[in-house]
Amino acid sequence: HPLIDSQRLFSIAVNRIQHLHMLAERIFSELESSLQIEEQRQLNKIFLPDFCNSDSIISPIDKHETQRSSVLRLLTVSYRLIESWEFPSQSLPGGSVLRNQISPKLSELKNGIHILIRTSQGAGDALVEADPMSPYGGYYQALGGDGSLRKSYEMLACFKKDMHKVETYLTVAKCRLSPEDNCTL
Repeated sequence: HPLIDSQRLFSIAVNRIQHLHMLAERIFSELESSLQIEEQRQLNKIFLPDFCNSDSIISPIDKHETQRSSVLRLLTVSYRLIESWEFPSQSLPGGSVLRNQISPKLSELKNGIHILIRTSQGAGDALVEADPMSPYGGYYQALGGDGSLRKSYEMLACFKKDMHKVETYLTVAKCRLSPEDNCTL
C-alpha cells in the first residue's frame, strides 16, 4: 500500500501547509491593519516581493513550469523553502502565541516532506543531503530583531509568499498521485 501511504502523507502535508499559509496571511493582515494608510503606501513602495532571502532557492517561476516540474523537484524545493524558515520563524513578529504555533509546524512539515522525498526516490535521501541549504547568516533575525516596522513587514511578506509557494508545490505534487483530484492552478 505504498501509494495509499504516500497519498495520506501528501494529504497531511497539504493540510499543514494550508494552515501555515493561513497563519502567515493572518499575521500579515494584522500588521497591515495596524498601519496608517500612509505607512501602508510607503511600505508597499519600498518593499519588493522579489527581494526575499529564499529567492536564492531555485524554484519554478510560474504555474506552467510548476505543472511541468517533477514531483521530486516540487518536494525538494518545498523542503528547502520550509527549511529556510525553520529558525527565522522564531523571530517572526506577531506575538509569541503565533510564533509558538508556527515553528513546530514547520519542523513537522519538513520531516513529512523529507519522508515523501525518500519515498519518491525509492530509498535514501541523497538528494536532500547532496545539495544542502546555504546558511542564511541571520538574515531574517536581523530583519525582525530590532522591531523596525519596515523590516517586520518585509519578513512577514516573505514568509507569506514562501508559504504560498510551498502550498502550491505540494498541492500539485499531491495531484500527480491522485489524478481524480482537481489539479488546476
